[in-house]
Amino acid sequence: MALKPTIYKVNLQLSDMNKHCYESLSLTVAQHPSETLTRMMVRVLVYGLNYHRDLSFTKGLSATDEPELWQVSPSGEVENWIELGQVSPERLRKGVSRAQQISLYAYGSETEIWWQKHQQAITQLPKVNVWQLPAAQLEPLEAMVKRTMDLSLMITDDTLMLSSDDQHCEVTLQQLS
Repeated sequence: MALKPTIYKVNLQLSDMNKHCYESLSLTVAQHPSETLTRMMVRVLVYGLNYHRDLSFTKGLSATDEPELWQVSPSGEVENWIELGQVSPERLRKGVSRAQQISLYAYGSETEIWWQKHQQAITQLPKVNVWQLPAAQLEPLEAMVKRTMDLSLMITDDTLMLSSDDQHCEVTLQQLS
């Protein structure tokens, strides 16, 4: 019998100073059985960072032909294809052929090594923007996880500040390309 995802409810108070966007969001986030809590929380961060009414979580790790998140217009066009982690240039090429914009948020302890290996191939792809989320700054995310979470995300310039009742995490985005 296959393991089922764990479901989390997230009430997210979003204050994006860059876009002048202030929203109260109710999200249902499914944690894939092979997904870490940190990765799931990175998905929530990236959702808030890219918030748009047409943005949605996909099947994620369960699907090879979909990104982690995507913004799909009412007419069915993929406007933003969003990937997480240290994905291959081949995976990003799938997004290039299907979306107007591709956003990659790389994170993990070996991001620098991955970037050195794939930088040339990725920067040659059109429509691709790559950011790094420093691994050390993501460590507090796991302590925030509860089955039902009340979180606040404030975005100012390249800084993401995520808070719960008793935890705080500050992440500085670093644009790679």
